[in-house]
Amino acid sequence: MDEKIGAVYLDEAFRSLRGHKRLAEGACAQIDDEQFFRILDPEANSVAIIVKHIAGNIRSRFTDLLTSDGEKPGRNRDREFVIDAGNTRTELMQRWEESWKLALDTVRSLKPEDLLRKVSTRGQPHSVLQAVHRANAHYAYHVGQVVFLAKHLKSTEWKSLSIPRGQSNAPAEEDVEKRRP
Repeated sequence: MDEKIGAVYLDEAFRSLRGHKRLAEGACAQIDDEQFFRILDPEANSVAIIVKHIAGNIRSRFTDLLTSDGEKPGRNRDREFVIDAGNTRTELMQRWEESWKLALDTVRSLKPEDLLRKVSTRGQPHSVLQAVHRANAHYAYHVGQVVFLAKHLKSTEWKSLSIPRGQSNAPAEEDVEKRRP
């Protein structure tokens, strides 16, 4: 793999992961504790459950990324979809923060030459590039769910995390970060 392309990919993967984290946190910041744990119907996940699942997935996939299977033996994925008595918002967000630090530190530590190395997830071989890309897509999917749920729960009180309705023609140089809560 061309080293320059690999370096660009790693920078973009890092930027994208960091963006998913910020977007979810911007949505979470707008909802209260009751809304954080609210389940809309028996088949739905709450924001809390999605946060717990993403944190568990990150911990499993990015711990020893280059040297162990991405599905760690101690992971209990099914429990990630259950809120236990000890799962407070503070505790779940601490797990979230620790997991994202692990993912971002791991991606930052990768070198372009690592991208073609073979790793496995659930015994299936992948290149590091594939593993990082798959994780990034997975987190984007769930972050979209978090944003959707938070926006639904806040309704007309929602503060846009990107370009608000009716402001599509605002100057492009305006910093979207300034509008985030």
